[in-house]
Amino acid sequence: MAMHYQKRKKQPEAPPQPAVPKVLHSPGGIKGRWMMNSLSFVLVILAAVVILVSVGISGYYYATVRDNLVSRATTAADTFQKYFTETYDQFYTQAESTIATFQEQEKLEMQFLDANGRILLSTSGLTVGGMASTEDASKALASQQPEVFIGRDTLSDERVMSVTAPLLSSRGDLIGGVRFISSLRIVERQIWIIIGIAILACLIFLMLVVISNSYFVKSIVDPVLKINNIAKEIAAGRYGVRLQKTYDDEIGELCDTINYMSDEISRAERMKNDFISSVSHELRTPLTAIGGWSETLLAGGGEDPEEVMQGLTIIQKESNRLTRMVEELLDFARIESGRMKLEVELFDLSIELYEAVYMYENLLHKSGIQLSYDEDVDANYYINGDRHRMKQVFLNILDNAAKYGADGKKIDIVLRRDGGKIVASVRDYGQGIPEAELPFVKEKFYKGSSKQRGSGIGLAVTDEIVTLHGGTLDIASTLGAGTTVTVTLPAAEAEEALGITGAIPKIPDTPFNPEGD
Repeated sequence: MAMHYQKRKKQPEAPPQPAVPKVLHSPGGIKGRWMMNSLSFVLVILAAVVILVSVGISGYYYATVRDNLVSRATTAADTFQKYFTETYDQFYTQAESTIATFQEQEKLEMQFLDANGRILLSTSGLTVGGMASTEDASKALASQQPEVFIGRDTLSDERVMSVTAPLLSSRGDLIGGVRFISSLRIVERQIWIIIGIAILACLIFLMLVVISNSYFVKSIVDPVLKINNIAKEIAAGRYGVRLQKTYDDEIGELCDTINYMSDEISRAERMKNDFISSVSHELRTPLTAIGGWSETLLAGGGEDPEEVMQGLTIIQKESNRLTRMVEELLDFARIESGRMKLEVELFDLSIELYEAVYMYENLLHKSGIQLSYDEDVDANYYINGDRHRMKQVFLNILDNAAKYGADGKKIDIVLRRDGGKIVASVRDYGQGIPEAELPFVKEKFYKGSSKQRGSGIGLAVTDEIVTLHGGTLDIASTLGAGTTVTVTLPAAEAEEALGITGAIPKIPDTPFNPEGD
């Protein structure tokens, strides 16, 4: 039993898809992002300011109260030690007198303690006989140094600051202590008032920032929205629309660029339409002639040999015109796609120019145009480039000179060597080019005000070929006096040129004859 196996074809792997850049969601657009970013930064700064103000003010007020209480306690303790500690009775009597004459009872409470921390005397009279309720008393009596307490008093249940300074006798024995107590309610209320003022100032500042940012963002977003709308109109085909410039800044420069782009697109669209119309007309004319004569010859017009020759001559001429137009369009397509290639070799440019002139000699003579050719025969005209493309350049220039300068009945051609450059110029004496059109004559599709036939891309192709050879194509014209087209190319190195000058002849020995005799 025969078994058949069919080998499965390996499926081609799908080409990797390009990574699509992630588009971030932007709630609120530019305005929302701007507000979020700027306000976040401002809020952080303002919060830091409020915190610093709070800490600084609190520290300042607490330090002031503490220094005041410490100063009072140590001063009282030093005074008693010097003058009122000879006997206990003397100390007690003076302590009673001090308590009785204390004038700041509404702000402070003054106490005298014994050596065990029990309250002997107090300006309030409420705590006499009891133990001091805060730890500053016990610490001061134990260390015999002034001590400070900040916190909540267990007896009064309010925040207080208390300072205790030890009382020593003249012999250095511990007698007791002097204690001052101040409520922090007034101090902390003052601190909160200042913090509130700081917060209010920050809120006012934040409001001003929001208002100024809103105005600033509006001055950016509104022109951007207008630019977006104009761009949509341009995309929809309304070429030539313009933006009204408001500010002379980056947005203003963008408006200028959009306006320039709109004008250029409008001009390019007109040129494209003119080009299509012109090419259609250029193609229709020879096709009509070819079709007409073909029908004539097929319909029996071939009996007259002279008429047959005339018809065939016209068909050939118009076919050549079509061929040149197609080649021109192909060259233009190659240039636009970047596929224009040069077959580079070392050759004598004067030979290509002479051959181009020779090809036009009879045509110009029949048109009544006098042709003048001037060349320094002793100079070296070798370049590295494509000889066929350079001949095409000269043929295009001569064709334009014959077409647009026919009224002048004269064309001058000059070839010169200028240092490391080779300069070829073709001048006609026709009507010339208007000054306003001169900057655009090398652009694709441009025909200007001329009524002559043509596609409008020949000079653009010519300029691109010269550029690919490292040269320049310059056009100078005076209205009513003619036009001069100058081609400047870099000459080949002397060693290269000298190595083959004996192998390649220069211009043929037969002299150029503009009369065609």
